[in-house]
Amino acid sequence: MENENNNEGIYNLIAKEVNSHDKIFKPDFSQKTGRELLAFYLQTKFKQVLAFDRKAEIPVIIDLKPDFIARFSKRLINNPKKRIVIGITGESASGKSTICREISSVIKNLNLPVSIVTTDNYFNDISGLIEKYGTFDALRDNGYDVDSPTSFQLDVLREDLEAISRGEDIMTPEYLLNGTGVSIPKSIPVKSNKIVVVEGMATMYDAIQDIFDVKIYIETDLEIRKNRFMTRAIKERNQDIENAKKHWEYILNAGQKYIIPSRSSMDIILNGDCRLPYFSKILEYIHTITNNFEQNVD
Repeated sequence: MENENNNEGIYNLIAKEVNSHDKIFKPDFSQKTGRELLAFYLQTKFKQVLAFDRKAEIPVIIDLKPDFIARFSKRLINNPKKRIVIGITGESASGKSTICREISSVIKNLNLPVSIVTTDNYFNDISGLIEKYGTFDALRDNGYDVDSPTSFQLDVLREDLEAISRGEDIMTPEYLLNGTGVSIPKSIPVKSNKIVVVEGMATMYDAIQDIFDVKIYIETDLEIRKNRFMTRAIKERNQDIENAKKHWEYILNAGQKYIIPSRSSMDIILNGDCRLPYFSKILEYIHTITNNFEQNVD
């Protein structure tokens, strides 16, 4: 019931914003003074979003770096033509892909151009190693650390993200999820749209972290993650229970080594347990306050 009240509350906020007679005139974004006015306006409105979300039964935002809104606004003022590159990371089964799809869906529904890059496609080609050991599981059991930064083509990923942020279309690799360990170079076309969402555990490794304008960390209850992981491993990937348990222990250790340390450098910590309809309305409200201006009449 409380969640329904939260949803109704955010609908009311959107309606109030749209119907408000107290609007500023749309700034001239081609002028720095116009962008500065927008930045000040957004900082005020985002504080309203945070205040509303804190009262929710299951808030979307767990934590926000104190300087993020001001820093992001400054980036929009100083370099307005650059693509907005959003990185989403988190431990395995935290809900990265689900949140990423929801962000993409909402952005598309609002008729905003968005591109998606999945860092899992940048795994190294390990087909030779899998052929040598017989299976991926045997390779893992012999010490191969699939989540280590050295297991990714981070140089290629950085080159691609720098290119797409400049407005250039790219061709990402494709890592085949059929157990062969094959990576096909320059296989998936990705257009350089205004908003670029990059998802995956490799997103926040040191070699590429500085590229992102917005750094998001998804945090989810451990038992929820374990249930998600085991269900996915057994029902979707046909793993036996014992092997699934073994791999779960592996990813817990990998998360401690490679993912959790990046949490402190994230701009936003999102709740992976949040209800998606409420999350979607929060995104819609942010879009509304960003675009709801009084029109200048000559």
